[in-house]
Amino acid sequence: MKTDQIWANEEQAVFALRRLYQRCGYTPYKMSQFEEYDLYVRNKDFLISDRIITFSGEGGKLMALKPDVTLSIVKNAPETPRVVQKVYYSENVYRDYREIMQAGLECVGDLTRYDIAEVVLLAVKSLALLGGRYVLDISHMGLLAAVLERCGFDEEKKKQAMGCLRRKNTHDLKALCGENHGAWECLQALSACRGGAEALDALRPYLTAPSEQQAVGELEALLGILKASGYEAQVRLDFSVSNDLGYYSGVVFRGYLEGIPESILSGGQYDKLPRKMGRKSKAIGFAVYADLLQELYREKNPFDVDTLILHDGSVSLTELTAAAAAAAKDGSVLVAASVPNGRSWKKLIRFEKGGQVL
Repeated sequence: MKTDQIWANEEQAVFALRRLYQRCGYTPYKMSQFEEYDLYVRNKDFLISDRIITFSGEGGKLMALKPDVTLSIVKNAPETPRVVQKVYYSENVYRDYREIMQAGLECVGDLTRYDIAEVVLLAVKSLALLGGRYVLDISHMGLLAAVLERCGFDEEKKKQAMGCLRRKNTHDLKALCGENHGAWECLQALSACRGGAEALDALRPYLTAPSEQQAVGELEALLGILKASGYEAQVRLDFSVSNDLGYYSGVVFRGYLEGIPESILSGGQYDKLPRKMGRKSKAIGFAVYADLLQELYREKNPFDVDTLILHDGSVSLTELTAAAAAAAKDGSVLVAASVPNGRSWKKLIRFEKGGQVL
């Protein structure tokens, strides 16, 4: 489902995403604007930002304006064997003292390989739906964790190595490995890996442990599905994409749109989060940061409205209604008795003294 459609604004884009997820059997999830602060403080490393707006609720309980949706979904998901809860959302979250529009989906429960592949495929389709050129970068936290374990790194060195991979800082990565030449060769290959199935093939000789080979097999299957679905050119392996090792366990990914300097979409498999909550479920999902679309869409379409129809009140209601209907075929229409303040338009139609002024 590739498209060159450029939506007029981020609200229209979010509505289109919701339709996409509905067609794949996902149901809407709606959460309260407030949540107990304790939920977030216990999982602060999972959050993008730890700046949470708090206030005292009823009975003195500390509450928070929701900075995240995923934690609430996982906390409330039912746990039934062979059952997977598939939900989508479009919510305003509060992060870094800002209100942010966010859309996304979560898949929680007894996940199968199909569920994981479906979520990754929906991430690519979401980017395609937003319009323009795009790319999805894919990595695997299980693979990175297995390699770092085989390298013999302690927890502090693992964090440092992940930071080096994230920044593609091979100089510090080599220094971190020291005399461990095997670790350096493997981590260097991971850092240099960028591309599709051919990049994965070049990486295979360095990944010999069973857990590493299992992760490679999962990535290979995903790349095959994406290729069969027509998205091979828009997907690439990139092991600088990573998330917290304490939460994420499988495939992780980030999506980019041309014209936006940071990732517009982020997600992955985070089985360790339900475990930290004392649950047995697995989980995967992603979020689309719709607020980042504002400047892009404003640049693509600098006008608030396609057609402005001005009238002095003398034209008949029938004629004015017909003119508005005709103009609506070419885009958005605003009918007004006077020039509105602070608005911009592409085309102007004026009615005065009972008729249209040419």
